[in-house]
Parts: sequence; C-alpha cells; structure tokens
Amino acid sequence: MSVFGTRPEAIKMAPVILGLQKTEGIDSVVCITAQHREMLDQVLDVFKIQADYDLDLMSQGQDLFDITSKVLLGLRDVLRKDKPDIVLVHGDTTTCFSAALAAFYENIPVGHVEAGLRTGNLRAPFPEEANRSLVSRIATYHFAPTEGSKNNLLAESVAASQICVTGNTVIDALFMVRKMVNECDQNSWRITFGDKLYTRIMDPARKLILITGHRRENFGQGFVDLCSAISDLAKSHPDWDLVYPVHLNPNVRKPVYDILAGLDNVMLIEPEDYVPFVWLMDRSDLILTDSGGIQEEGPSLGKPVLVMRNVTERPEAVTAGTVLLVGTDRARIVAAVEKVLLDKTVYEAMSHAINPYGDGHAVARIIDKLISLGK
Repeated sequence: MSVFGTRPEAIKMAPVILGLQKTEGIDSVVCITAQHREMLDQVLDVFKIQADYDLDLMSQGQDLFDITSKVLLGLRDVLRKDKPDIVLVHGDTTTCFSAALAAFYENIPVGHVEAGLRTGNLRAPFPEEANRSLVSRIATYHFAPTEGSKNNLLAESVAASQICVTGNTVIDALFMVRKMVNECDQNSWRITFGDKLYTRIMDPARKLILITGHRRENFGQGFVDLCSAISDLAKSHPDWDLVYPVHLNPNVRKPVYDILAGLDNVMLIEPEDYVPFVWLMDRSDLILTDSGGIQEEGPSLGKPVLVMRNVTERPEAVTAGTVLLVGTDRARIVAAVEKVLLDKTVYEAMSHAINPYGDGHAVARIIDKLISLGK
C-alpha cells in the first residue's frame, strides 16, 4: 500500500505506483490522505492514477494536529481492512510520518521512499526535518536517494542491510512528464498561460525567473522579505519576467499579493498542473524557490536554482554547484539573482554542473528490492 497526501509526494510516488501496477506478483493499493486536495488531484490526473482509498481529510484552516490525528484515525480502519504486507510512505510530510506511525501501530513494515535526508536542525525545515527523522526510527526499509542520505542513516545506526540507494524518483517522474511536454502542441501553452505571458516567455530578449514559495518556516517576515526582494528585482530589471504560481495557503497568498500585485513584469498565477509547470521550468532561465523537490528537478533540466532557505537537506546539489542557498534576506536574494543572470561565467557553471540525483531508474531499483523481500 502506497500512502501519500500532497502534490510533491504524488509526483514522486506516481512512477513507483505505475511501476508496481505493471509488476507481476505485486498487488498495488493506493491510499491518499488529501492533505492537499486540489493540487494532489491535479497530479493524479496527469499520471492517470486512481486511489483505492481517499481519506479526504483536508479542511479549511487545518493545522498539524488536525492532519496527524485524522491520518492516524483514517488509516486505522483502512489498514485493518486491507492488511498490506508493506506500507510505502514518501519523504517528510505530516502524512508521511502519520501513515508510518499508523502502520507501526498495526505491526506492518514501513518502506520509506526518499529516506535519509537531513539538515541536522529540527526547526529547519519545520516540521519536515522532525517528520523524516521520526520515520527513520519506524521504517524497516529505507530507499535512500543518494550515498549521502545512506551515510546519514548509517550514522543513526540504521543497519546497512535495510538501506537501498536508488536515486530520486522525482527524476523518473520528470523524464516521464518531459516526454508528455514534448508531445504537446505549442499552441496549448498559449491557451494555458494566455497571450501576454506566453509571448513574454517565448521572447528570447527577455529573462524568465520562475518562483515558488510555500515553506512554513518562512511564514511572516520571511515571506515579506522574499516578496520584497522579488519586487526589487522586477523594478530594477523591467526586461526580466518573474512568474510566480502562488501556493493556495493564505499565509503565502496574502504577502505575495500585498507586495507584488500590480507590477507589470511579475506574473502571479494559480498553481499549475505538473505538465505545464515542467514546461515553465524548462523555459525558465533561473528558478527561485524554497521547495525541496525543485532542488532536484531544476538541475535535471540544466537550470540554476537559488534556494530561499538557510539550510537544505539536499546538500549534494549545493556541492555539485547547481544550487545556491540564499536564505530570505532581501539584499542577499537580489544580489544572488543578479550575479547568476548577469555573469555568463557563473550562469554557465551552474547550468552545466552534473546533477547528483540519479539517472531516472530509481523505481526499478525500489521494485527489485521489494520483489526480493517476497522471496
């Protein structure tokens, strides 16, 4: 049984689920919590995945207490009814931790996809660092995306025999979706984004910066500062376009619209389905984000990624030179973006660095390991 509830989890678990469905001898069951409702459904539609169980727990103004308790109670009956041999969870969400705990309570082995990521600071990111660390104490099988992640687990006394280095499944998903993008008619992008934005995106004389931001630890002053930095960049560089698909969380939307609405070259749009979002990433010159997955996706597309966080659980890309940590300091963000986009040498070095997150065959390694467990 695969359990997930957010858009990033769905993207990264979709190729795993599709692979399991094709594998003889495995009965694949999908349970979604709908921690994110609309954004989750978008991804399920893209990959044509139907849930066997839908806890549908999202509610207005929900907090971590709501999500944790609802997942635990919702999964209790599902697990007792279905009795899976193993529960797969992904990453570091509250759904991931709560589902792992529910499986543990039912004495069902847990397989943790994207295991072993660490910043070493339980407050950054919050609550993700705690979630993934706690799942590592519960999980029986750890599918680590990199050798660095494996070493983190070994340092926490996880047995080497329980760890399988697979690469990151997001690369598998990205390659699948990039193929879909390449098969789309170009006019479909004009329809999706509208004439004004499409024309600017396709204009080779203009730079395109793609922005995403939603991290809980940045709520409040952090979002005010990063939005102010975006405003500064837009005003200083009228020949640059800054496209921001705005997360649905009101803690994100209020500062974004208060500070950035009305600037001609800042395009505030609704969250996109994954296919048009990959097209946007592929067309962009630079990505400015506080996301985790985009730190892996951007380098795979040859895009410099500036991360609006002070620490990252994905240090491999920083070491490789494809990702730069810039925090949420207003002046630091502006200076970093300008340096990358105005210095050709810096840009070329970041865009051509080797991507450390895998070869697109992570799913095959996960499935091979699962099959071996049944022998």
